[in-house]
Amino acid sequence: MTSRKNAANSRGKPFEPGNPGKPKGARHKTTLLAEKLMQADAEAIVKAVLDSAKDGDMTAARIVLDRIAPARRDSPVSFEFPKIESVADAVAAQSAILSAVASGEITPGEAAEVSKLIDGFVRTIELTEIDERLKRLEGRAGL
Repeated sequence: MTSRKNAANSRGKPFEPGNPGKPKGARHKTTLLAEKLMQADAEAIVKAVLDSAKDGDMTAARIVLDRIAPARRDSPVSFEFPKIESVADAVAAQSAILSAVASGEITPGEAAEVSKLIDGFVRTIELTEIDERLKRLEGRAGL
């Protein structure tokens, strides 16, 4: 491999030994200055946005409404769903999800999110069963 010109001056090289870099949570000087400037005028800015919204400025109204009542990221899902108590019950649950998507009760995106919950629950059941088996084996072995 050939050496690069100015390799010692290149950006991204590791810190010198003993230099840990910036502490965690440290913020840039420009960010701190911008925050300081905004804090000084924050009350006036809020008042101006509220006044603009009252005068019919729809952009200002959207800003105010987004703060007062933010849009929901998701919504409750309701459909016929079997109880899951074992890994085997997950098959029936996944089948119910597919049926709900096919009938239009829920969207494919909602189905994917519910499926993730089932997967997590099944992993929990599996880990619990593995832990119980391990304890029985250790008990038999006298450990």
